[in-house]
Amino acid sequence: MASAPANNLPVFYNDLLPLSSVDHASYRSRSVESAPFLTKQHAVPLTVDEFVAAQRYVPIIFSASDEAVPLALMGLNEGINTFLDDEGKLRGPAYVPAYVRRYPWMLAKLRPDTDELSLCFDPTSEAIGEFEEGQPLFEDGKPSELTQGVLKFCEDFEQAAARTGQFMKDLKELDLLMDGEVAIQVPGNDQPFVYRGFRMVNEEKLRDMRGDQLRKISQNGMLPLIYAHLFSLQLIREVFESQVAQGKGPISIPQAPQPAEA
Repeated sequence: MASAPANNLPVFYNDLLPLSSVDHASYRSRSVESAPFLTKQHAVPLTVDEFVAAQRYVPIIFSASDEAVPLALMGLNEGINTFLDDEGKLRGPAYVPAYVRRYPWMLAKLRPDTDELSLCFDPTSEAIGEFEEGQPLFEDGKPSELTQGVLKFCEDFEQAAARTGQFMKDLKELDLLMDGEVAIQVPGNDQPFVYRGFRMVNEEKLRDMRGDQLRKISQNGMLPLIYAHLFSLQLIREVFESQVAQGKGPISIPQAPQPAEA
């Protein structure tokens, strides 16, 4: 979840430039009505701060990597996002993760010998440039109110990312994560479609936790986050049905999460 340096760019970012009051004095930020960079992204990083709001709209799963991270599942196959149309506009009510909302901005380390983070942006984005319209990034050589707000948002995101990292560390130490599997039975099909390639909280282990462990995760705020994740999994069927309605599934090629015959 933490920001990556320019030689290891995170998803969505094509390049990174540090914001400069000299080089970008005349730059402006303009609003955009679509997110074409998101149309082929089926899973987006999510912070724990967003679990309660996100679980109403999107399944919350965990990546299958060794260093698992929470993900908002927006499609059941790679390259498919059921919440956006082909132009990158929302099809209806949805939760847009903070990871998406901060683009094209992010805080990044410019030098490996320091932990200092600088406000950077993706220069390939259509939202930032030398436009006649939009809000200025600098006024009288100083960061504008807009830029200060962007910086605050990015700082808050990094803090949320740190809390997310601790949450994932605690889940791992408690051994609560297991390989996920969801079977969806479709009328007319003898076998259900089974989706794998993600991780989820093991409800059986959660129920069997000792009293002191349960008290700890209740007091430190983990328990409601875990249940937000578990409740959200019911939405996987809705994502599946949206994918089918859009003529984008089921798909029977190896992907993650991937369907296979049960």
